[in-house]
Amino acid sequence: MAGKDWFTTYTVFARPNDGSCPAPLDGPQAEDAVQEFDALVAELGEQGVTVRGTYDVSGMRADADVMVWMYGQVPEDLQAAIRRIRRTRLFAGTHIVLSAMGADRLAEFNKEHIPAFAMGREPLEWLCFYPFVRSYDWYTMDPKERARMLREHGLLGRDFPQVWANTTSAFALNDWEWLLGLEAPKLTDLVDMMRHLRDNETRHYVREEVPFYTGRRVETAEILEVLA
Repeated sequence: MAGKDWFTTYTVFARPNDGSCPAPLDGPQAEDAVQEFDALVAELGEQGVTVRGTYDVSGMRADADVMVWMYGQVPEDLQAAIRRIRRTRLFAGTHIVLSAMGADRLAEFNKEHIPAFAMGREPLEWLCFYPFVRSYDWYTMDPKERARMLREHGLLGRDFPQVWANTTSAFALNDWEWLLGLEAPKLTDLVDMMRHLRDNETRHYVREEVPFYTGRRVETAEILEVLA
C-alpha cells in the first residue's frame, strides 16, 4: 500500500442536546439499521474507501459520541462516503461536530514516516485523534537545530512501539497543518506516551494542538447503544 497517494478523514458525530434525537431503534428496526450500515461499509470498500473504524468517543467530552475514520485514494469518494454515512438510519438525528481530511504526503522533515493505515496494518483497539499547527518560526529556523529536536522527539516515541502513528498533511484542506491519529492496544498507552512526549523542545513550536477526540473501536451494534 505504501507509495500510493492516500487521503484520510476523521468525522465526529454527536447526538443533539436539545432532546430532538429520534427514539432509540430496537427490535427489527435496530437490526435493519445495523445491516444497512454494514452493507454500506462493504460497498464503500469495494469502491476504494475503507472504514478503518468506528469509535465510541462519548463521555470523553460533552460534544461528541461517535467518530468514523476512513481512508482511500480519491478524496471526493471520501467526501461522498461521509454524506452517505450521515444519511443512514444508524446516524439519523446526529450532527457532525468535526470533520477533517488529511493527505499522506512526504513530511518536510521526516521523509520516512508512513501512516500505519497506509502500511496495511490492522487497526488497534484505541484511537486518539488531534490536529496541530506548528509555529511560524518552526519552518524558518536552522535546519540542523530543527533536525536535532525532531530526532530527540523520535527517540522519545520509540519508547512506545505499541503505539502506531498516522500523521497526514492538512495544510490547505482545513484550518490545521497536520492531523495525527495515534492507535494503541490500551487507553493508558496513549495517555502515557502523550505525557512522555511533552518532555521535548518541539512543544515550544506548536501554536495549536486541539481538539482531542479519543475512543475505543466498536462494532456497528455497539453504535446503537452509544447513540441511544
